Amino acid sequence: MSTEFKDHADALQTRYQALLATEPKLRARERAARLAVSEAQLVAADCGVASTELQGPAQTIFRELGTLGHVMALSRNDDCVHERKGTYEDIQAEGAIGLVLGADIDLRMFFNNWVHFYAVTEGERRSLQFFDAEGIAIHKIYMTEQSDNAAYDALVAKFAKSEKTWPAVTAYAPDTTPDVPEDAAALRETWLGLKDTHAFFPMLRKHKVSRLGALRSVGNDLAQVVDNDAVEAMLQRAASSELAIMCFVGNRGMVQIHSGPVKKLVRTDPWYNILDPLFNLHLNTESVVSTWVVNKPTSDGWVTSMELYNEAGELIVQFFGARKPGVPELTEWRELLLDLCKEPLAA
Repeated sequence: MSTEFKDHADALQTRYQALLATEPKLRARERAARLAVSEAQLVAADCGVASTELQGPAQTIFRELGTLGHVMALSRNDDCVHERKGTYEDIQAEGAIGLVLGADIDLRMFFNNWVHFYAVTEGERRSLQFFDAEGIAIHKIYMTEQSDNAAYDALVAKFAKSEKTWPAVTAYAPDTTPDVPEDAAALRETWLGLKDTHAFFPMLRKHKVSRLGALRSVGNDLAQVVDNDAVEAMLQRAASSELAIMCFVGNRGMVQIHSGPVKKLVRTDPWYNILDPLFNLHLNTESVVSTWVVNKPTSDGWVTSMELYNEAGELIVQFFGARKPGVPELTEWRELLLDLCKEPLAA
């Protein structure tokens, strides 16, 4: 351990212990914010945990995750936490964009943003944790009672760095994408010509407009605001009818997806939660500034989603009816969202 690392870690440990004495129930993300440091720095300094830094690249580590067996995958942003239990299967992690396409764990990885990697022990809990250049958590993998602990030990031993380095914070440049398209009519024409939902992001780049800016510009038949409590109404109706849905939560480096029905819905203060055996979602409804029903044409017919945005205009969470490419959208899902709309959608 270098003198520089030890000085950073010791100073942070002192501040961390003082915070812990006054606010013991804070979560790691909240502790980092209170101390004006990154969560990766808390982990590196062993604040409340014991950590081993891992040698990347992230793709190399990711290709080994199937050996761990049944685990819990966690991805989040500031306003929503997505937890899914299962096994990492069909791992495709060769280039900048990776996929996990298992029956339970379904991920899209954007590896250019994966910078700091650790094996972390917190009490009895063992995990692998991945952070971006700002030290913000991208993805965490928690061992469960059904996991292969010997495989975890072998993975950590294989990728462990001989000495930890202090995780410097490199700020990302602010997003300066305009919120108003140069030509709203041309944007609408491109939107109406979509054949695949995956063409949506390239469309935004082509027209140099933010996602939320596009929704505001194309007309209520393609994207319209609904009440912010519509997400609770949607989830309650989906649960009562056993309707299979898809739930997407993302950050700079990851999109994590759940597909299937939801059952147990619980509110805890501002957090609206799905608490099922294999899938948990924690949504801070106080962060939701606008809720949209979004309507896209595809070669399989119209595909409808519900999207929630925060005050910064960032996408918090997306919901779709469960579907696979080549399969039309569930009629029950579309009818549910139509019922929440004040105006008709294009069809």
